Amino acid sequence: MVAREGMARFWSLESLRMVAADGGTESSALVDDNGSEEDYSYEELCQATPRYLQPGGEQLAINELISDGSIVYAEALWDHVTMDDQELGFKAGDVIRVLEASNKDWWWGRNEDKEAWFPASFVRGYIRQCRKHTGMFTTAQLSTIFGNIEDIYKFQRKFLKDLEKQYNKEEPHLSEIGSCFLQHQEGFAIYSEYCNNHPSACIELSKLMKQGKYRHFFEACRLLQQMIDIAIDGFLLTPVQKICKYPLQLAELLKYTTPEHSDYNNIKAAYEAMKNVACLINERKRRLESIDKIARWQVSIVDWEGPDVLVRSSELIHSGELTKISKQGKSQQRTFFLFDHQLVFCKKDLLRRDILYYKDRIDMDEMEIVDTEDGRDKDFNINVKNAFKIINRATEEIHLFCAKKQEDKKRWMEACDSERRRVQEDKEMGMEISENQKKQAMQNARKSRHGKIKGGYNGCPVPPPHQSLHPIHQRHITVPTSIPQQQVFALAEPKRKPSLFWHTFNKLTPFKK
Repeated sequence: MVAREGMARFWSLESLRMVAADGGTESSALVDDNGSEEDYSYEELCQATPRYLQPGGEQLAINELISDGSIVYAEALWDHVTMDDQELGFKAGDVIRVLEASNKDWWWGRNEDKEAWFPASFVRGYIRQCRKHTGMFTTAQLSTIFGNIEDIYKFQRKFLKDLEKQYNKEEPHLSEIGSCFLQHQEGFAIYSEYCNNHPSACIELSKLMKQGKYRHFFEACRLLQQMIDIAIDGFLLTPVQKICKYPLQLAELLKYTTPEHSDYNNIKAAYEAMKNVACLINERKRRLESIDKIARWQVSIVDWEGPDVLVRSSELIHSGELTKISKQGKSQQRTFFLFDHQLVFCKKDLLRRDILYYKDRIDMDEMEIVDTEDGRDKDFNINVKNAFKIINRATEEIHLFCAKKQEDKKRWMEACDSERRRVQEDKEMGMEISENQKKQAMQNARKSRHGKIKGGYNGCPVPPPHQSLHPIHQRHITVPTSIPQQQVFALAEPKRKPSLFWHTFNKLTPFKK
Protein backbone atom coordinates (compact mmCIF):
# COMPACT_ATOMS: atom_id res chain seq x y z
CA MET A 1 0.00 0.00 0.00
CA VAL A 2 2.80 2.41 0.95
CA ALA A 3 4.73 1.51 -2.19
CA ARG A 4 1.66 2.11 -4.36
CA GLU A 5 1.04 5.51 -2.75
CA GLY A 6 4.72 6.38 -3.18
CA MET A 7 4.56 5.50 -6.88
CA ALA A 8 1.35 7.52 -7.33
CA ARG A 9 3.02 10.51 -5.63
CA PHE A 10 6.03 10.07 -7.93
CA TRP A 11 3.87 10.28 -11.05
CA SER A 12 2.00 13.29 -9.62
CA LEU A 13 5.33 15.04 -9.06
CA GLU A 14 6.51 14.16 -12.56
CA SER A 15 3.29 15.55 -14.03
CA LEU A 16 3.71 18.74 -12.02
CA ARG A 17 7.30 19.15 -13.21
CA MET A 18 6.16 18.75 -16.81
CA VAL A 19 3.60 21.50 -16.38
CA ALA A 20 6.24 23.81 -14.88
CA ALA A 21 8.80 22.97 -17.57
CA ASP A 22 6.37 23.36 -20.48
CA GLY A 23 7.33 26.56 -22.25
CA GLY A 24 10.17 27.28 -19.85
CA THR A 25 12.95 25.50 -21.71
CA GLU A 26 15.93 27.07 -23.34
CA SER A 27 14.64 26.86 -26.91
CA SER A 28 12.12 29.64 -26.75
CA ALA A 29 11.28 31.49 -29.92
CA LEU A 30 10.24 34.55 -27.98
CA VAL A 31 13.24 35.28 -25.78
CA ASP A 32 16.89 35.11 -26.70
CA ASP A 33 18.85 34.27 -23.55
CA ASN A 34 22.03 36.07 -24.48
CA GLY A 35 20.13 38.97 -25.98
CA SER A 36 22.23 38.92 -29.17
CA GLU A 37 20.33 39.89 -32.27
CA GLU A 38 21.33 40.65 -35.85
CA ASP A 39 19.56 43.15 -38.08
CA TYR A 40 17.88 41.51 -41.04
CA SER A 41 14.83 42.93 -42.76
CA TYR A 42 11.84 40.81 -43.68
CA GLU A 43 12.80 41.26 -47.33
CA GLU A 44 16.24 39.80 -46.62
CA LEU A 45 14.72 36.87 -44.77
CA CYS A 46 12.14 36.23 -47.45
CA GLN A 47 12.80 37.83 -50.84
CA ALA A 48 10.58 35.42 -52.73
CA THR A 49 6.81 35.45 -52.81
CA PRO A 50 5.66 34.44 -49.30
CA ARG A 51 4.53 30.84 -49.13
CA TYR A 52 2.83 29.05 -46.25
CA LEU A 53 4.68 25.86 -45.33
CA GLN A 54 2.69 22.75 -44.57
CA PRO A 55 3.70 20.78 -41.45
CA GLY A 56 6.71 18.56 -42.12
CA GLY A 57 10.35 18.01 -41.32
CA GLU A 58 12.49 21.03 -40.60
CA GLN A 59 15.16 19.92 -43.07
CA LEU A 60 12.65 19.62 -45.92
CA ALA A 61 11.05 22.93 -44.98
CA ILE A 62 14.40 24.74 -44.94
CA ASN A 63 15.24 23.34 -48.36
CA GLU A 64 11.89 24.55 -49.67
CA LEU A 65 12.62 28.02 -48.30
CA ILE A 66 16.02 28.07 -49.98
CA SER A 67 14.57 26.73 -53.25
CA ASP A 68 11.96 29.49 -53.21
CA GLY A 69 14.75 32.06 -53.06
CA SER A 70 14.36 32.89 -49.36
CA ILE A 71 17.44 33.79 -47.37
CA VAL A 72 17.67 31.43 -44.41
CA TYR A 73 19.81 32.03 -41.34
CA ALA A 74 20.74 29.70 -38.50
CA GLU A 75 22.08 30.46 -35.04
CA ALA A 76 24.99 28.50 -33.59
CA LEU A 77 24.14 26.76 -30.33
CA TRP A 78 27.71 25.70 -29.54
CA ASP A 79 31.26 26.49 -30.65
CA HIS A 80 32.49 24.50 -33.62
CA VAL A 81 36.30 24.36 -33.70
CA THR A 82 37.84 22.62 -36.73
CA MET A 83 41.20 22.39 -38.53
CA ASP A 84 39.55 21.07 -41.72
CA ASP A 85 39.37 23.63 -44.53
CA GLN A 86 36.15 21.98 -45.74
CA GLU A 87 34.38 22.74 -42.44
CA LEU A 88 33.05 26.04 -41.19
CA GLY A 89 34.23 27.15 -37.75
CA PHE A 90 32.09 29.38 -35.56
CA LYS A 91 31.26 30.35 -31.99
CA ALA A 92 28.00 29.95 -30.07
CA GLY A 93 25.67 32.80 -31.01
CA ASP A 94 27.16 33.34 -34.49
CA VAL A 95 24.69 33.70 -37.35
CA ILE A 96 25.23 31.50 -40.40
CA ARG A 97 23.48 31.79 -43.74
CA VAL A 98 22.27 28.34 -44.81
CA LEU A 99 22.87 27.76 -48.53
CA GLU A 100 22.08 24.04 -48.82
CA ALA A 101 20.50 21.57 -46.39
CA SER A 102 19.87 18.39 -48.36
CA ASN A 103 22.00 16.29 -45.99
CA LYS A 104 20.42 15.77 -42.59
CA ASP A 105 23.78 15.82 -40.77
CA TRP A 106 25.85 18.41 -42.63
CA TRP A 107 24.69 21.70 -44.14
CA TRP A 108 26.53 24.06 -46.46
CA GLY A 109 26.63 27.62 -45.26
CA ARG A 110 28.46 30.92 -45.12
CA ASN A 111 29.51 33.23 -42.31
CA GLU A 112 31.32 36.55 -42.66
CA ASP A 113 34.29 35.34 -44.73
CA LYS A 114 33.92 31.68 -45.66
CA GLU A 115 31.65 29.04 -47.22
CA ALA A 116 31.93 25.46 -45.97
CA TRP A 117 30.18 22.47 -44.39
CA PHE A 118 29.00 22.61 -40.78
CA PRO A 119 27.19 20.12 -38.49
CA ALA A 120 23.42 20.71 -38.60
CA SER A 121 23.06 19.63 -34.97
CA PHE A 122 25.16 22.62 -33.86
CA VAL A 123 22.62 25.24 -34.99
CA ARG A 124 19.00 26.15 -34.74
CA GLY A 125 16.72 28.34 -36.82
CA TYR A 126 17.13 32.05 -36.23
CA ILE A 127 14.75 34.79 -37.21
CA ARG A 128 14.72 38.12 -35.42
CA GLN A 129 11.97 38.89 -32.97
CA CYS A 130 8.86 40.34 -34.53
CA ARG A 131 9.36 43.68 -32.81
CA LYS A 132 12.35 44.43 -35.03
CA HIS A 133 10.20 44.18 -38.18
CA THR A 134 8.63 47.61 -37.95
CA GLY A 135 7.36 47.30 -41.50
CA MET A 136 5.24 44.30 -40.51
CA PHE A 137 4.32 44.91 -36.87
CA THR A 138 3.49 48.06 -34.97
CA THR A 139 4.37 48.36 -31.31
CA ALA A 140 0.66 48.20 -30.44
CA GLN A 141 0.21 44.98 -32.43
CA LEU A 142 3.13 43.28 -30.70
CA SER A 143 1.84 44.38 -27.32
CA THR A 144 -1.58 42.95 -28.14
CA ILE A 145 -0.31 39.65 -29.56
CA PHE A 146 2.38 38.79 -27.02
CA GLY A 147 1.28 40.77 -23.96
CA ASN A 148 3.72 40.23 -21.08
CA ILE A 149 4.78 36.76 -22.22
CA GLU A 150 8.47 37.61 -21.85
CA ASP A 151 7.92 38.49 -18.19
CA ILE A 152 6.13 35.16 -17.76
CA TYR A 153 9.00 33.35 -19.47
CA LYS A 154 11.58 34.88 -17.11
CA PHE A 155 9.44 34.15 -14.05
CA GLN A 156 8.72 30.59 -15.17
CA ARG A 157 12.40 29.80 -15.72
CA LYS A 158 13.27 30.97 -12.22
CA PHE A 159 10.35 29.03 -10.76
CA LEU A 160 11.35 25.87 -12.65
CA LYS A 161 14.95 26.22 -11.48
CA ASP A 162 13.83 26.49 -7.84
CA LEU A 163 11.38 23.62 -8.30
CA GLU A 164 14.13 21.37 -9.65
CA LYS A 165 16.22 22.12 -6.55
CA GLN A 166 13.41 20.81 -4.36
CA TYR A 167 13.01 17.64 -6.40
CA ASN A 168 14.66 14.55 -4.90
CA LYS A 169 16.00 12.62 -7.89
CA GLU A 170 17.14 9.61 -5.85
CA GLU A 171 13.84 9.25 -3.98
CA PRO A 172 11.23 11.30 -5.85
CA HIS A 173 8.36 10.40 -3.49
CA LEU A 174 10.24 12.18 -0.69
CA SER A 175 10.45 15.48 -2.62
CA GLU A 176 9.28 18.62 -0.84
CA ILE A 177 8.08 21.11 -3.46
CA GLY A 178 5.20 22.84 -1.63
CA SER A 179 7.41 25.61 -0.27
CA CYS A 180 8.49 26.51 -3.80
CA PHE A 181 4.90 27.40 -4.77
CA LEU A 182 4.43 29.38 -1.58
CA GLN A 183 7.65 31.28 -2.19
CA HIS A 184 6.58 32.27 -5.71
CA GLN A 185 2.83 32.66 -5.22
CA GLU A 186 2.88 36.46 -5.61
CA GLY A 187 4.89 36.13 -8.82
CA PHE A 188 2.14 34.08 -10.45
CA ALA A 189 -0.03 37.22 -10.47
CA ILE A 190 1.69 38.27 -13.72
CA TYR A 191 -0.38 35.59 -15.48
CA SER A 192 -3.48 37.70 -14.86
CA GLU A 193 -2.51 40.39 -17.34
CA TYR A 194 -1.63 37.80 -19.97
CA CYS A 195 -4.85 35.79 -19.55
CA ASN A 196 -6.98 38.93 -19.73
CA ASN A 197 -5.19 40.03 -22.89
CA HIS A 198 -5.35 36.62 -24.60
CA PRO A 199 -8.75 37.07 -26.35
CA SER A 200 -7.52 40.32 -27.91
CA ALA A 201 -4.32 38.56 -28.97
CA CYS A 202 -6.32 35.87 -30.77
CA ILE A 203 -8.37 38.49 -32.63
CA GLU A 204 -5.30 40.46 -33.70
CA LEU A 205 -3.43 37.33 -34.76
CA SER A 206 -6.43 36.09 -36.73
CA LYS A 207 -6.45 39.33 -38.72
CA LEU A 208 -2.75 39.03 -39.57
CA MET A 209 -2.93 35.35 -40.51
CA LYS A 210 -5.33 36.18 -43.33
CA GLN A 211 -2.27 37.54 -45.17
CA GLY A 212 0.17 35.08 -46.68
CA LYS A 213 3.32 36.91 -45.62
CA TYR A 214 2.39 36.66 -41.93
CA ARG A 215 1.53 32.96 -42.19
CA HIS A 216 4.85 32.39 -43.89
CA PHE A 217 6.75 34.46 -41.34
CA PHE A 218 5.33 32.74 -38.25
CA GLU A 219 5.69 29.27 -39.77
CA ALA A 220 9.29 29.99 -40.75
CA CYS A 221 10.00 31.12 -37.20
CA ARG A 222 8.57 27.89 -35.84
CA LEU A 223 10.47 25.64 -38.22
CA LEU A 224 13.81 27.38 -37.86
CA GLN A 225 13.49 27.35 -34.08
CA GLN A 226 12.86 23.59 -34.34
CA MET A 227 9.66 23.94 -32.35
CA ILE A 228 6.97 21.28 -32.26
CA ASP A 229 4.21 21.27 -34.87
CA ILE A 230 1.83 23.72 -33.20
CA ALA A 231 0.67 27.01 -34.72
CA ILE A 232 1.57 30.26 -32.96
CA ASP A 233 -1.88 30.64 -31.43
CA GLY A 234 -1.33 27.27 -29.74
CA PHE A 235 1.92 28.47 -28.20
CA LEU A 236 0.25 31.67 -27.03
CA LEU A 237 -2.42 29.60 -25.28
CA THR A 238 0.19 27.74 -23.20
CA PRO A 239 0.42 30.27 -20.31
CA VAL A 240 -3.38 30.25 -19.95
CA GLN A 241 -3.41 26.46 -19.77
CA LYS A 242 -0.44 26.36 -17.42
CA ILE A 243 -1.95 28.55 -14.70
CA CYS A 244 -5.12 26.42 -14.79
CA LYS A 245 -3.23 23.16 -14.48
CA TYR A 246 -1.38 23.98 -11.27
CA PRO A 247 -4.41 23.66 -8.94
CA LEU A 248 -5.33 20.39 -10.66
CA GLN A 249 -1.84 18.97 -10.35
CA LEU A 250 -1.45 20.09 -6.73
CA ALA A 251 -4.83 18.58 -5.88
CA GLU A 252 -3.68 15.28 -7.40
CA LEU A 253 -0.37 15.46 -5.54
CA LEU A 254 -2.17 16.23 -2.27
CA LYS A 255 -4.39 13.20 -2.85
CA TYR A 256 -1.36 10.90 -2.85
CA THR A 257 0.54 12.66 -0.04
CA THR A 258 -0.12 11.23 3.40
CA PRO A 259 -0.72 13.62 6.32
CA GLU A 260 2.44 12.26 7.92
CA HIS A 261 4.57 13.35 4.94
CA SER A 262 6.90 16.27 5.72
CA ASP A 263 5.56 18.20 2.70
CA TYR A 264 1.86 17.62 3.34
CA ASN A 265 1.07 20.99 4.98
CA ASN A 266 3.03 22.95 2.38
CA ILE A 267 1.34 21.09 -0.48
CA LYS A 268 -2.05 21.83 1.04
CA ALA A 269 -1.15 25.52 1.45
CA ALA A 270 0.23 25.63 -2.10
CA TYR A 271 -3.01 24.16 -3.45
CA GLU A 272 -5.05 26.88 -1.72
CA ALA A 273 -2.59 29.56 -2.88
CA MET A 274 -2.82 28.52 -6.52
CA LYS A 275 -6.61 28.38 -6.33
CA ASN A 276 -6.51 31.97 -5.07
CA VAL A 277 -4.24 32.92 -7.98
CA ALA A 278 -6.79 31.46 -10.40
CA CYS A 279 -9.52 33.32 -8.53
CA LEU A 280 -7.66 36.62 -8.84
CA ILE A 281 -7.12 36.08 -12.56
CA ASN A 282 -10.80 35.43 -13.16
CA GLU A 283 -11.83 38.36 -10.98
CA ARG A 284 -9.59 40.66 -12.99
CA LYS A 285 -11.05 39.24 -16.19
CA ARG A 286 -14.53 40.06 -14.91
CA ARG A 287 -13.42 43.57 -13.89
CA LEU A 288 -11.98 44.25 -17.33
CA GLU A 289 -15.32 43.35 -18.87
CA SER A 290 -16.95 45.60 -16.28
CA ILE A 291 -14.81 48.67 -17.00
CA ASP A 292 -15.66 48.45 -20.71
CA LYS A 293 -19.36 48.66 -19.83
CA ILE A 294 -18.77 51.46 -17.32
CA ALA A 295 -16.82 53.43 -19.92
CA ARG A 296 -19.63 53.09 -22.46
CA TRP A 297 -22.10 54.21 -19.80
CA GLN A 298 -20.09 57.30 -18.87
CA VAL A 299 -19.71 58.60 -22.43
CA SER A 300 -23.50 58.53 -22.75
CA ILE A 301 -23.94 60.91 -19.79
CA VAL A 302 -24.45 64.53 -20.86
CA ASP A 303 -22.28 67.30 -19.36
CA TRP A 304 -19.93 64.96 -17.54
CA GLU A 305 -17.53 66.85 -15.26
CA GLY A 306 -14.38 65.91 -13.43
CA PRO A 307 -12.25 62.76 -13.67
CA ASP A 308 -13.50 59.68 -15.48
CA VAL A 309 -15.32 57.26 -13.21
CA LEU A 310 -12.69 54.62 -14.03
CA VAL A 311 -9.97 56.70 -12.37
CA ARG A 312 -11.19 55.35 -9.03
CA SER A 313 -13.80 52.68 -9.78
CA SER A 314 -14.05 49.40 -11.65
CA GLU A 315 -17.53 48.04 -10.91
CA LEU A 316 -21.10 49.21 -10.46
CA ILE A 317 -22.58 47.90 -7.24
CA HIS A 318 -26.09 49.39 -7.18
CA SER A 319 -28.25 51.98 -8.94
CA GLY A 320 -31.72 53.45 -8.72
CA GLU A 321 -33.76 56.56 -8.00
CA LEU A 322 -33.66 58.45 -4.69
CA THR A 323 -34.79 61.82 -3.44
CA LYS A 324 -31.89 63.97 -2.26
CA ILE A 325 -32.75 66.57 0.36
CA SER A 326 -30.63 69.68 0.92
CA LYS A 327 -30.08 71.55 4.21
CA GLN A 328 -32.60 74.13 3.06
CA GLY A 329 -35.23 71.42 2.76
CA LYS A 330 -35.23 71.39 -1.03
CA SER A 331 -35.85 67.93 -2.49
CA GLN A 332 -34.48 66.70 -5.82
CA GLN A 333 -35.22 63.38 -7.48
CA ARG A 334 -32.05 61.95 -8.96
CA THR A 335 -30.78 58.70 -10.46
CA PHE A 336 -27.85 57.36 -8.41
CA PHE A 337 -25.05 55.00 -9.40
CA LEU A 338 -23.01 53.45 -6.61
CA PHE A 339 -19.54 52.38 -7.73
CA ASP A 340 -16.66 51.26 -5.59
CA HIS A 341 -15.23 54.41 -3.97
CA GLN A 342 -17.86 56.85 -5.27
CA LEU A 343 -21.56 57.60 -5.67
CA VAL A 344 -22.51 59.38 -8.90
CA PHE A 345 -25.89 61.02 -9.37
CA CYS A 346 -27.59 62.32 -12.51
CA LYS A 347 -30.76 64.12 -13.57
CA LYS A 348 -33.17 62.79 -16.18
CA ASP A 349 -34.07 64.96 -19.16
CA LEU A 350 -37.59 66.38 -18.81
CA LEU A 351 -38.67 65.23 -22.28
CA ARG A 352 -36.24 62.46 -23.12
CA ARG A 353 -36.29 60.37 -19.96
CA ASP A 354 -33.64 58.07 -21.41
CA ILE A 355 -31.07 60.89 -21.36
CA LEU A 356 -29.13 61.58 -18.15
CA TYR A 357 -27.26 64.76 -17.16
CA TYR A 358 -24.34 64.59 -14.77
CA LYS A 359 -24.93 66.50 -11.52
CA ASP A 360 -22.30 65.51 -8.93
CA ARG A 361 -20.57 62.69 -7.04
CA ILE A 362 -19.78 61.76 -3.44
CA ASP A 363 -16.48 60.24 -2.28
CA MET A 364 -17.46 57.11 -0.35
CA ASP A 365 -14.05 56.37 1.18
CA GLU A 366 -14.57 58.66 4.18
CA MET A 367 -18.31 58.17 4.51
CA GLU A 368 -20.46 56.28 6.99
CA ILE A 369 -24.01 55.01 6.35
CA VAL A 370 -26.53 55.88 9.06
CA ASP A 371 -30.12 54.65 9.30
CA THR A 372 -32.71 57.37 9.86
CA GLU A 373 -36.04 56.76 11.59
CA ASP A 374 -39.28 57.93 10.02
CA GLY A 375 -40.45 61.26 11.41
CA ARG A 376 -38.86 64.63 12.01
CA ASP A 377 -35.10 64.67 11.41
CA LYS A 378 -33.12 66.79 13.88
CA ASP A 379 -30.30 67.63 11.42
CA PHE A 380 -32.52 68.82 8.58
CA ASN A 381 -35.57 69.78 10.67
CA ILE A 382 -38.05 68.15 8.26
CA ASN A 383 -40.26 65.06 8.26
CA VAL A 384 -38.76 62.10 6.42
CA LYS A 385 -39.77 58.56 5.49
CA ASN A 386 -37.64 55.64 4.26
CA ALA A 387 -34.57 57.82 4.79
CA PHE A 388 -30.87 57.22 5.41
CA LYS A 389 -27.80 59.42 5.66
CA ILE A 390 -24.26 59.36 4.35
CA ILE A 391 -22.04 61.17 6.86
CA ASN A 392 -18.41 62.24 6.94
CA ARG A 393 -17.53 62.33 10.66
CA ALA A 394 -14.31 64.29 10.06
CA THR A 395 -15.88 67.17 8.12
CA GLU A 396 -19.46 66.79 9.43
CA GLU A 397 -20.66 66.64 5.84
CA ILE A 398 -24.16 65.09 5.76
CA HIS A 399 -26.23 63.86 2.82
CA LEU A 400 -29.87 62.89 3.34
CA PHE A 401 -31.68 60.51 0.98
CA CYS A 402 -35.23 59.16 0.86
CA ALA A 403 -36.37 56.06 -0.98
CA LYS A 404 -39.87 55.41 -2.30
CA LYS A 405 -40.26 52.15 -0.40
CA GLN A 406 -38.81 50.56 2.72
CA GLU A 407 -37.43 47.72 0.60
CA ASP A 408 -35.57 50.22 -1.60
CA LYS A 409 -34.01 51.84 1.45
CA LYS A 410 -32.91 48.45 2.73
CA ARG A 411 -31.28 47.59 -0.61
CA TRP A 412 -29.42 50.90 -0.69
CA MET A 413 -28.07 50.50 2.82
CA GLU A 414 -26.97 46.93 2.10
CA ALA A 415 -25.34 48.11 -1.12
CA CYS A 416 -23.39 50.81 0.73
CA ASP A 417 -22.16 48.24 3.25
CA SER A 418 -21.24 45.93 0.37
CA GLU A 419 -19.28 48.72 -1.30
CA ARG A 420 -17.09 49.13 1.78
CA ARG A 421 -16.50 45.37 2.02
CA ARG A 422 -15.55 45.05 -1.62
CA VAL A 423 -13.07 47.92 -1.40
CA GLN A 424 -11.41 46.18 1.53
CA GLU A 425 -11.45 42.80 -0.21
CA ASP A 426 -9.92 44.29 -3.35
CA LYS A 427 -7.13 45.69 -1.20
CA GLU A 428 -6.53 42.31 0.41
CA MET A 429 -6.58 40.49 -2.93
CA GLY A 430 -4.30 43.01 -4.61
CA MET A 431 -7.00 43.75 -7.16
CA GLU A 432 -5.83 46.53 -9.48
CA ILE A 433 -6.65 47.52 -13.03
CA SER A 434 -3.77 49.22 -14.83
CA GLU A 435 -4.06 52.84 -15.88
CA ASN A 436 -3.38 51.82 -19.45
CA GLN A 437 -6.33 49.40 -19.46
CA LYS A 438 -8.62 52.08 -18.04
CA LYS A 439 -7.49 54.63 -20.61
CA GLN A 440 -7.95 52.10 -23.40
CA ALA A 441 -11.49 51.35 -22.23
CA MET A 442 -12.38 55.05 -22.27
CA GLN A 443 -10.81 55.56 -25.70
CA ASN A 444 -12.72 52.62 -27.14
CA ALA A 445 -15.98 53.86 -25.61
CA ARG A 446 -15.54 57.40 -26.96
CA LYS A 447 -14.63 56.07 -30.38
CA SER A 448 -17.67 53.80 -30.41
CA ARG A 449 -19.93 56.60 -29.17
CA HIS A 450 -18.67 58.98 -31.84
CA GLY A 451 -19.41 56.39 -34.52
CA LYS A 452 -22.96 55.82 -33.27
CA ILE A 453 -23.74 59.54 -33.11
CA LYS A 454 -22.31 59.99 -36.60
CA GLY A 455 -24.49 57.15 -37.81
CA GLY A 456 -27.64 58.68 -36.32
CA TYR A 457 -27.74 56.85 -32.99
CA ASN A 458 -28.03 59.08 -29.93
CA GLY A 459 -29.67 56.92 -27.27
CA CYS A 460 -28.44 56.21 -23.78
CA PRO A 461 -26.97 52.72 -23.42
CA VAL A 462 -27.88 50.42 -20.59
CA PRO A 463 -25.80 51.17 -17.48
CA PRO A 464 -23.24 48.53 -16.56
CA PRO A 465 -24.84 45.56 -14.77
CA HIS A 466 -24.47 45.36 -11.01
CA GLN A 467 -21.91 42.92 -9.71
CA SER A 468 -22.94 40.15 -7.34
CA LEU A 469 -19.91 38.66 -5.63
CA HIS A 470 -19.49 36.09 -2.91
CA PRO A 471 -17.46 36.92 0.21
CA ILE A 472 -13.71 36.86 -0.38
CA HIS A 473 -13.24 33.45 1.26
CA GLN A 474 -15.70 32.00 -1.27
CA ARG A 475 -14.17 33.69 -4.32
CA HIS A 476 -12.18 30.77 -5.65
CA ILE A 477 -12.60 27.99 -8.12
CA THR A 478 -13.38 24.43 -7.20
CA VAL A 479 -11.36 21.96 -9.18
CA PRO A 480 -12.83 18.45 -9.20
CA THR A 481 -10.35 16.07 -10.76
CA SER A 482 -13.02 14.61 -13.04
CA ILE A 483 -13.19 17.81 -15.12
CA PRO A 484 -10.90 17.95 -18.20
CA GLN A 485 -8.07 20.42 -17.72
CA GLN A 486 -8.89 22.45 -20.79
CA GLN A 487 -12.29 23.32 -19.29
CA VAL A 488 -10.98 24.70 -16.00
CA PHE A 489 -10.30 28.24 -17.17
CA ALA A 490 -13.86 28.60 -18.40
CA LEU A 491 -15.22 27.13 -15.19
CA ALA A 492 -13.17 29.45 -13.01
CA GLU A 493 -15.48 32.41 -13.55
CA PRO A 494 -18.51 32.12 -11.25
CA LYS A 495 -21.96 32.43 -12.75
CA ARG A 496 -23.99 35.37 -11.49
CA LYS A 497 -27.74 35.82 -11.31
CA PRO A 498 -29.20 38.64 -13.43
CA SER A 499 -29.54 41.91 -11.58
CA LEU A 500 -32.95 42.88 -10.25
CA PHE A 501 -32.37 46.35 -11.69
CA TRP A 502 -31.60 45.30 -15.24
CA HIS A 503 -35.21 45.53 -16.41
CA THR A 504 -35.67 48.86 -14.65
CA PHE A 505 -32.95 50.44 -16.76
CA ASN A 506 -34.12 48.82 -19.94
CA LYS A 507 -37.01 51.24 -19.68
CA LEU A 508 -34.52 54.09 -19.92
CA THR A 509 -33.12 52.83 -23.21
CA PRO A 510 -35.74 52.65 -25.96
CA PHE A 511 -32.99 53.08 -28.55
CA LYS A 512 -30.87 50.25 -27.19
CA LYS A 513 -29.87 47.83 -29.89
